[in-house]
Amino acid sequence: MKKVLSLFLLFFISWNLQAQENLDYQKPPKEILDLVDAPLAPSVLIDKKGENVILIYRDPYKSIAELSEEELRLGGLRINPKTNIGSRTRYYNNIQIKKALKDNIKQVEGLPENPRLANFNWSPDQKMIAFTHTTSTGVEIWLLNISENKVSRLMEATANANMGNPIEWKKDNSGLLVKVLPEDRKELIDTDESIPSGPVISVSDGEKAQNRTYQDLLSNPNDEFNFQQLALSKIVSLDLNGNQKEFLPTAMYSGISFSPNGQYVMVSKIKTPFSYLVPYYRFPSETNIYNMDGELVSQVNDVPLQEVLPKGFMSVRTGRRSMTWRNDKPATLIYAMALDEGDPENEVEYRDEVYQLEAPFKGDGESLLKTINRYRYIQWGSDDLAIAHDYWWNTRNMKAYIFNPSNNEQEPEVLFDRNYQDSYSDPGSFVTTKNDFNEYVIEMDGNKVFLMGDGYTPEGQFPFIDEINLKTKKTTRLYESKYTDKLENLYSSIDMKKGNVLVRIEAQTEYPNYYFRNIRKKNDLKQITSFDNPFKSMQDVHKEVISYKREDGLSLDGTLYLPVGYDKTKKEKMPMILWAYPREYKDKSSAGQNTSNPNEFIYPYYGSPIYWVTQGYVVLDGAAFPIVGEGEEEPNDTFRKQLVSNAKAAIDAVDELGYIDRERVAVGGHSYGAFMVANLLSHSNLFAAGIARSGAYNRTLTPFGFQSEERSYWDSPETYYNMSPFMHADKMDTPLLLIHGQADNNSGTYPLQSERYFNALKGLGATARLVMLPKESHGYSAKESILHMLWEQHEWLEKYVKNKTEDSKGEGNSK
Repeated sequence: MKKVLSLFLLFFISWNLQAQENLDYQKPPKEILDLVDAPLAPSVLIDKKGENVILIYRDPYKSIAELSEEELRLGGLRINPKTNIGSRTRYYNNIQIKKALKDNIKQVEGLPENPRLANFNWSPDQKMIAFTHTTSTGVEIWLLNISENKVSRLMEATANANMGNPIEWKKDNSGLLVKVLPEDRKELIDTDESIPSGPVISVSDGEKAQNRTYQDLLSNPNDEFNFQQLALSKIVSLDLNGNQKEFLPTAMYSGISFSPNGQYVMVSKIKTPFSYLVPYYRFPSETNIYNMDGELVSQVNDVPLQEVLPKGFMSVRTGRRSMTWRNDKPATLIYAMALDEGDPENEVEYRDEVYQLEAPFKGDGESLLKTINRYRYIQWGSDDLAIAHDYWWNTRNMKAYIFNPSNNEQEPEVLFDRNYQDSYSDPGSFVTTKNDFNEYVIEMDGNKVFLMGDGYTPEGQFPFIDEINLKTKKTTRLYESKYTDKLENLYSSIDMKKGNVLVRIEAQTEYPNYYFRNIRKKNDLKQITSFDNPFKSMQDVHKEVISYKREDGLSLDGTLYLPVGYDKTKKEKMPMILWAYPREYKDKSSAGQNTSNPNEFIYPYYGSPIYWVTQGYVVLDGAAFPIVGEGEEEPNDTFRKQLVSNAKAAIDAVDELGYIDRERVAVGGHSYGAFMVANLLSHSNLFAAGIARSGAYNRTLTPFGFQSEERSYWDSPETYYNMSPFMHADKMDTPLLLIHGQADNNSGTYPLQSERYFNALKGLGATARLVMLPKESHGYSAKESILHMLWEQHEWLEKYVKNKTEDSKGEGNSK
């Protein structure tokens, strides 16, 4: 207790000892800058028939000016109140079209000036795409006619995208339902200038409300008022000529979904009272079914405020939940209800029961089946066949059930019962196709269905397509990728009966491109896209996946990159960057599986350490950092020990190859990876320096669980203490660079975590630097921020790793 008290005293003393450094945005070395500036290939949309390819382009980064536009953070949302769309929306700025098997790419005609395009929605027949365009004053609705290669504006800037995608296609392709701004929306309150009318009071009435540390919550009556005004919409019917007709009056609509036959629409809306403890999706809500004239047919759900839930990751609310349409029927609702009162601590034979409710949606639904674990979803096949899926986080178990939706007296049959972290045993995902309602259902050939799998094995990754007879359970392999120098990802079925599937193929220096493969014909491969490698300067970089063992025998792996121009025969000892992210497992068998593929394209995205191969560094990226707790033991019971053991095994493995100077190794990570970095530097002497981005360092500030830790601080205070780098700041004697977005909205990693941790380190005399990136969230998006982050990391690595001297070492207490 004295130790903790001293630490807090030092923290408060250090509050006024910070040394600020006024610095404009900087840029990294030219070799890194050139990689950052490489053009971004377009995103690819391909229709189900495999006929048309839509290429949508965007800039790789936003600008700091864009991030500086007005933003309100309310109820877990971030909204631009001037344009009425999410303030962090990713926009596209160009559209092109090509026929799948032709080279000619056509520029779409009629795009708006300065396009800011988002919310792309295929029409049910996939002949059109509706999308939004954000102007300086609001959100417009636009339409792409694929056959005509033209776009046109359907609606002026009156759409309301504050609650997400405002568009829902009608099933007959004749038009859309759109959420629009009400004419009588009230002026928002300027919370910076408003005068409070009284204190803000929260009340606990004795019920346990153990919630995560959510960000951007409502905090006062002014926030409540602004949230309500921004969430309010009318729903209008919009035809393809731009004519509007009111469909539903003003409310806080959150979701719109048509029945498969298009005769009904399910609409969800948020209600009061609001909460200061949980985000908007746990506010009270109501779900209603309307006919196509906007007349109420039935209220099918009424959900109260969800501030109080049972403890545990598998807890759910009582009542109807996971309400969706049944894809193979004209108008039937599906929903689940908890049989354990939503409390994972209650021991029951079945956790959930799934029901269907046919039009006109009155009364109680008909039971379809009960699930042993928590219900996830159902894939529909035929009148007498469907496959239900459930899962249970605590045991990492998932099950797939074959059941007869027409006969609930027929016992469901468990088809798969497996550990979902066991990649080697993954049977794949069921292949789907579109039915007469243009809804996705399981693709069937009599009693046979198809599975597409990632194909991870101890020998490597070989994606596959299997055929399984659901009567006999016999499985036949129809296709298995044979590549050992490339990676083939199986994306979707075009026509399984003919054997046509959509695949994507890439190699270390071959940019990912799309192809049609006929699995029933040998070497039948037809190229769809032809994107070039934009990172030519890295095409000679040596990359391999190395395997090694931890001291307890657990198999580990990581992707190793050698510096540009490195001579493997000379084996010069180079500095190394180790980048990782810890993951929790409940069994060693799954934790030791290798799911890294050396043939993945070398892609230096903004947060990657791969840039530094251009600067003379060896990089071990994605190093396996499993944290295992088998049986009654929880993974975090031995978190620190396993963390250090993982790191030592990785360094030993690369050192044995002869490539590195183990005295010049840096460790880096983002988010939970940053938490890992701070722990490694506090509890080992393995590293010369560390880089920790957007992390959390004091777990007492996330007292009701974090990451994969279900226990609260009061359940296991020693776990929270032992795992918190803040509590061990006096042990830090290795230079640590802390970087954090000032607007981080991720649960638990609020900016205060880095600020308080830095204050503790400075107060204790550790070598540290804190960089707060203005306007940035948990991931960084402005080009200015990203270039500066790369510069900061480069300067830190050059000083404390590559050019490490006795003077550049940290001077904190020894461990």
